[in-house]
Amino acid sequence: MSHSQEALPILVFATHNANKVRELQEMLGDRYRIQSLTDIGCHEEIVEDAATLEGNAQIKARYVVNHYGLDCFADDTGLEVDALDGAPGVLSARYAGAHGNSEANMTKLLAELNRVDATSTESRSAQFRTAICLIRGGEEHLIEGTCRGSIALQRSGAKGFGYDPVFTPGGHDRTFADMAPEEKNAISHRGRAVRAMVALLATP
Repeated sequence: MSHSQEALPILVFATHNANKVRELQEMLGDRYRIQSLTDIGCHEEIVEDAATLEGNAQIKARYVVNHYGLDCFADDTGLEVDALDGAPGVLSARYAGAHGNSEANMTKLLAELNRVDATSTESRSAQFRTAICLIRGGEEHLIEGTCRGSIALQRSGAKGFGYDPVFTPGGHDRTFADMAPEEKNAISHRGRAVRAMVALLATP
């Protein structure tokens, strides 16, 4: 790390994912030094038990600010399926029970859509939504990014993670998991939310 980077203001990204941190550092350039929870020595579990994506993002960001005294942002993402009244939503990562079991989550989602007899593209409409809570200089901002699309009839593609193999973004005939990362990021919910936050951080 260069001396010039050491002098930059620190902005904590409330994640342990080094790849996410690297991506954000590239987008923000030399305005901030992005640090992960691992970087600041935060290894305790932050319980995300809010009823909304925004609430979970706020829990994580406020925890870092209150316990470590550093500016912070946190995100939470959910898949909201219209025919399932917005489910799995805030429970997306643990829809089938265990946290982060993507295969089980997708299996349950496809079964639920079959149960409500949603077989056309229109009846399988859905959106991915990312909520970001940014706390900078004591000011809290909520930022949202969405990507409309539909749930595919079956899995397709090996890239991405989570529900990517069953989500087809609007205007496309391939799932997120069929797309190269840069192609997905250009249209994804998370990409949109992050770009909005970057634009906000670029203003004095």
